[in-house]
Amino acid sequence: MKSPTDRTLGPVSSAGTRRRHTTFAAITTVVVVSVGAMIFGLGGATAAASPVTSAVAKPLTVVSLTFDDGNVDQKAAASTLAQYKLAGTFFINSGFIGGTNYFTVADLSALKAAGNEIGGHTVSHPDLTTLSAAEAKRQICSDRINLTNWGFAVSDFAYPFASSNSATEAIVSSCGYNSARGLGDLASRFGCTGCDAAETIPPADKLLTKAVDEVDSTWTLQDFQNSVTAAEKAGGWVQFTFHHVCTNVCDPLSVAPTLFAQFAAWLAPRAASQNTLVKTVAQVIGGAVKPVVSAASVPPAAAGVNAISNPSLETLNTTTALPSCWMIGGYGTNTPTFSSSTAAHTGATAEAVTITNYASGDAKLLPQFDLGACAPTVVPAHTYSLRSWYTSSVVTQYAVYLRDSIGVWRYWTSSPWFAASATYTEAVWTTPAIPAGMTGISYGMSLFMNGTVNTDDYSLYDSVGAPAALAPAAATPAAAPAVSGTIESHAGTAPTGTPAG
Repeated sequence: MKSPTDRTLGPVSSAGTRRRHTTFAAITTVVVVSVGAMIFGLGGATAAASPVTSAVAKPLTVVSLTFDDGNVDQKAAASTLAQYKLAGTFFINSGFIGGTNYFTVADLSALKAAGNEIGGHTVSHPDLTTLSAAEAKRQICSDRINLTNWGFAVSDFAYPFASSNSATEAIVSSCGYNSARGLGDLASRFGCTGCDAAETIPPADKLLTKAVDEVDSTWTLQDFQNSVTAAEKAGGWVQFTFHHVCTNVCDPLSVAPTLFAQFAAWLAPRAASQNTLVKTVAQVIGGAVKPVVSAASVPPAAAGVNAISNPSLETLNTTTALPSCWMIGGYGTNTPTFSSSTAAHTGATAEAVTITNYASGDAKLLPQFDLGACAPTVVPAHTYSLRSWYTSSVVTQYAVYLRDSIGVWRYWTSSPWFAASATYTEAVWTTPAIPAGMTGISYGMSLFMNGTVNTDDYSLYDSVGAPAALAPAAATPAAAPAVSGTIESHAGTAPTGTPAG
């Protein structure tokens, strides 16, 4: 019997809050080509006369309009770009594509056909500086491979959260990118007082190019204009970074479609009057599109080896206050609380999940949705023994998720219910055969009513060679509790909150 489960997972990203950076730079570029201006590489367009009409040549200023994460509401901006014969750079998390409120592959193809650039932004938007080198390479290289396989020439990258260091910059280069954007290293009303008004052309550091701070709901038309006119005094490159384009401040990192249209209408004619052009990142950086580079995948655990990382929850991630390699999942209308517990099965700590004010949905602790550093690798057609020790005031069950070859996580299935238990009991359940095309697994004990579940000592084994379990619990209650909801689906699921950068 399956419990009601959610359509949208809400795991907490380890860096899921907005950050402004004074040490990281973010570059987002959109090609803006106006009527009467020099047209750069847009389908069907031809070169016009020089945009400079005054007797004294004005310094060249380039504006790039870039868009992060693949949010579907960016279609409003794409329509405005087309109206003014402009183009932009869209930095895409391939693991989100096709998910709720994200672009589809067909949407990306339409953006490309309109002259826009498709760039890379990792598979699932992690803070790269918190990952191992191997996991960071999987995130960066695999995203570029996914986008290339969908038919896009991908040469430019944007760091999630504008977070980078020398190691991540080297990995970006090794994956075949020509440039990478930071965030917040150009002067604006929002930060970096005393910094330059524009990036140089070409940039001094192509793997950490400079941009003004990300656009949010407090920006005005004057803010956009001031950044451009300040750069026009000496020329250079100004990059704007957009996340959401929507009405009624749908997100803190949003701009209204009307404001974006006003900015585009003001900006487009400046090609002729001020020698201010709009270009994509690729047009500014130049260079050939390099071959894709593969990253090493994580092999499945050997027979009889526990595949769970940090299985006893003893190692803490000080940023999230959760066990390392674990994340929060949940959905619906309820009040969940996650806390470290000293009521451990072994070791010093366990993790307690409590729900109050329940109306719908669930909450659970899960191995981190990633590309293999934390989430176990699985083999199609194999079955797996899922185990954990628990105490619970109410019934609980395993909710199970699978990762596909693109890196997209999806809800798969749920176990039978496990009965409430005042003392530690081992929950054990064997999955069905893993479907074709699936490469990773994550599971957690789902709490779907008011109550508390305390968990510790997780293990996952290939059924072939799995050690015997000790008196496993696998009971289904006689009467179903009053819950509501539907089977969940997580295609292209992104972390809770708005990724910044």
